[in-house]
Amino acid sequence: MTPEFVSIFGEGRTPLFLAPQAGVSESPFRRLCREFGADVVVSEFVSADGLVRENPRTHQYLRFHDDERPIGVQIFGADPAMMAEAAAQVSEIYRPDFVDINFGCPVKKVVKRNGGSGCLRDLDLVEEITRAVVAATPLPVTVKTRSGFTETTRDPVAIGLRVQDAGAAMIILHPRTRTDMYGGVARWEEIGALVDALEIPVVGNGDVRTGADAARMKRETGCHGIMIARGSHGSPWLFRQARAALDGRPVPPDPHVAERFRICRRHARKAIAFGEDPQRAVLEFRKHLGWYSKGLPDGRSLRRELFQVTTLEQMDRILERYLEHYRKKEEESGAFSGETVYTESPGGDAREETI
Repeated sequence: MTPEFVSIFGEGRTPLFLAPQAGVSESPFRRLCREFGADVVVSEFVSADGLVRENPRTHQYLRFHDDERPIGVQIFGADPAMMAEAAAQVSEIYRPDFVDINFGCPVKKVVKRNGGSGCLRDLDLVEEITRAVVAATPLPVTVKTRSGFTETTRDPVAIGLRVQDAGAAMIILHPRTRTDMYGGVARWEEIGALVDALEIPVVGNGDVRTGADAARMKRETGCHGIMIARGSHGSPWLFRQARAALDGRPVPPDPHVAERFRICRRHARKAIAFGEDPQRAVLEFRKHLGWYSKGLPDGRSLRRELFQVTTLEQMDRILERYLEHYRKKEEESGAFSGETVYTESPGGDAREETI
């Protein structure tokens, strides 16, 4: 294990990472996930080209607070020189704890520019980009990748050996190919194969939706860390559940609807305070409202209302009305047995109480 990452992984500890996700892993959500136990967070991915050309919107993605550390900034692109310059800028101006290279994004508009998982069509390019970025920054450089571009070119161990030789300090594997997109099942056995083949830390990613999933990934693959992506949508408490499962403690239940809404409201207020345009921030937060309401009784009708909100006040009224109706139904059925409440401890981690 490289010296730079000893503090993150610690002695026998399996750190939990929040994945870089466009439009999701913004600073307010990163901070919320840190409160619930995420050990490391990564920025939304940013274009190396946009950084170097000083696109104002690109630079907006890189704002973060010190309480988010350790934090990595993820960059993508297909030109080694441009990626190197972007890494140098990120290191000098924003000073994150590490720089991550995106070789995993399967989105068409990124891949058609040969960025993200598009780079996996040429492993010489993957190695060249990694070497260029490593040479351009004093910070540790990590790589997030898929297992290959297509099924016929699937070879995560070959990819891992290339980036390790190029100087990467850590690799995160999402064991699907680009053509898989998000379908099928992530092949966790490929994470295990990478652990066996490499000397640098390997972080597993893909299909971690419960605390039990995190513990199973660790048990089956021997990975050094676990990255959570889509499972965190509307469920930042998943990090607390994953930590409990990894530590062999009882996994706390999902919070009661009232607490879920309290967390949602706090997230919304953080997002609006962080954004420069309150109305736009509310509109962009609607997707989170959909995730926070997922799985609730009559959730479709609730989402239909929430997807129309344009102000925090509207959101609050809708959630409160739903909650009153929900509690009434609970009382009528005799199902109410206390509400799970997550409060912030002095150290910043969320803890559970039942009232």
